[in-house]
Amino acid sequence: MGILDHFTRRQCFGLLLTPEIAAALQHAEHSQEAGAKLSWFDPATAAEVEALASRIVPSGDGPGAREAGTLYFIDRALATFDRAKQGVYKAGLAELQARRQRMFPGSSSIAALTGEQQTELLAAMETTEFFELLRFHTIVGMFAHPSWSGNRDQTGWKLIGFEDAHLFRPPFGYYDDPAHGEEER
Repeated sequence: MGILDHFTRRQCFGLLLTPEIAAALQHAEHSQEAGAKLSWFDPATAAEVEALASRIVPSGDGPGAREAGTLYFIDRALATFDRAKQGVYKAGLAELQARRQRMFPGSSSIAALTGEQQTELLAAMETTEFFELLRFHTIVGMFAHPSWSGNRDQTGWKLIGFEDAHLFRPPFGYYDDPAHGEEER
């Protein structure tokens, strides 16, 4: 099952076109500059969330959520248009830390776990509201239009093979190709 299988195309476009999402993505561009400060996360929590987002869209054969700068989009979302979800993050991260301590005694943080351990930990939480929200925020920050500052260097688009043609080309068939039309006349 792919990352976008949980959303319809209309839902994805509707989410990406709201002014609030655009503002959060603009914040992401400025937040990724040297010396930028996070709005809602403290540095330790930011490291934990970035590690988790990087397991949802991992780096591997190519860049992932970390390289796309999704942490800054998530931070802005929780500081602005998704402020009501701060409690979900607080409770979810607290539960995740408790599970981490039970599953991996002696570990110091989620970010310090191995990638396999982080994945195992997330799998234990994948049916929670927190995981669903984290996945949603990661996906939006990963695949939004780069002009809104998410999807840094078109990281998300490269991942799915999307090429920005800068113009709309309708999905016409061979019969609409002028070369074919002339042959039949």
